[in-house]
Amino acid sequence: MSVVLDIVRTYRAPAEVQARRMSGPPREDRALAVLMGACFLIFIAQWPRLSREAFLDPSIPFDARMSGALFGWLMVMPLLFYVLSLVLKGIMALLRISVDGFRVRSALFWALLASAPLWLLTGLMSGFAGDGAGPMVAGILALGSFLTFAGFGLVAAVRSGQEAAV
Repeated sequence: MSVVLDIVRTYRAPAEVQARRMSGPPREDRALAVLMGACFLIFIAQWPRLSREAFLDPSIPFDARMSGALFGWLMVMPLLFYVLSLVLKGIMALLRISVDGFRVRSALFWALLASAPLWLLTGLMSGFAGDGAGPMVAGILALGSFLTFAGFGLVAAVRSGQEAAV
């Protein structure tokens, strides 16, 4: 199934989509592609906000702001998400929850990609409306969707890990 249809289906049945995406042998290349795609979309979501900020404060030009966002979202954030998945794996091990590290990464990275449309909306609202209630609500929805999808994904990871062990 296509990635776009999987993203849409994630909003209706996140655990089902996550379980289907985790079935089969571990494919680290797919996990990395999902993470980089999500980070790229969130980088694109920053453009309207960065353009507005550059217009309102020309002391830092738009291209400098874009360079910082590019470095942050395509170099730093993927590393931080790998560290976050390692921390989650460690916490789950301390809680004696048996789960494969790949499945934790896959759940976390897919949650980020599935919530990317809301991050795009947040960036668009920040660019047009500036700071205010609208972008804040959109940001809260984006963060909430990421956390919800990650939670459902981690539950699916534990279940698929238990099924693979049987």
